[in-house]
Amino acid sequence: MNITNNTILITGGGSGIGLEIAKALSPANRIIIVGRNKEKLDAAANGLENVFTIQADITNETDVTRLYEEVKTTFGGLNILINNAGHAYAYTLSENSDMYSKAVAEFTTNYFAPIRLTEKFLPLLKQQNEAAIVNVSSIVGFVPGSHVPTYSDSKAALHSHTRLLRYELAKDTHIKVFELMPPLVNTDLSVEIGGRENGIPASDVANDLVKALQEDIYEIRVGNTELIYNNFFSATEGAFSVMNN
Repeated sequence: MNITNNTILITGGGSGIGLEIAKALSPANRIIIVGRNKEKLDAAANGLENVFTIQADITNETDVTRLYEEVKTTFGGLNILINNAGHAYAYTLSENSDMYSKAVAEFTTNYFAPIRLTEKFLPLLKQQNEAAIVNVSSIVGFVPGSHVPTYSDSKAALHSHTRLLRYELAKDTHIKVFELMPPLVNTDLSVEIGGRENGIPASDVANDLVKALQEDIYEIRVGNTELIYNNFFSATEGAFSVMNN
């Protein structure tokens, strides 16, 4: 698809993968980064060309409605929605760890929020000659990680939803649906699980997304995600062992 002269909204755009995507796409597009912390967003946008900020909590229905209205009124439309914001807890199911509350929080951000945002922005996306939705899932959407159990659940759910969304929108719209599937990435979100030491740079993920958008590659399996998928996905027990040892 064309990756110039678009209006692109990126949730969780103040840091990590979202910010690197904004950097990669901002020279030739108009970028809106969204997050809960205004100071963090403003600092991220400082010095970047064509990057605008909107403070909003994507898990809050009122904020999502306000976000939609501001994008519609101020920017006049939307070409690409990137559902990137994520929430994760590192723990194991054998711990006395309040897993229910953690699962609810993770699903609220990682699964229900992208669904609500997609539903809200579909009318704007349908008005474009070419548009896209990008859902950021994870390697653990294919093979669960024992250190992030309910986060893995939420990303598996998002993967399933994304496949069905792609199938349905391909029938009668110009909206393309992409899924970005990173492995462990060096971001603030992954510090607890060794991302600083073992994660790939967030810029690598952003660069793979840009290439995939240009070439219409709808499932973007970055780094070790591709390795796991190609070498182990047909043998689920082997894949599970590789992921968790």
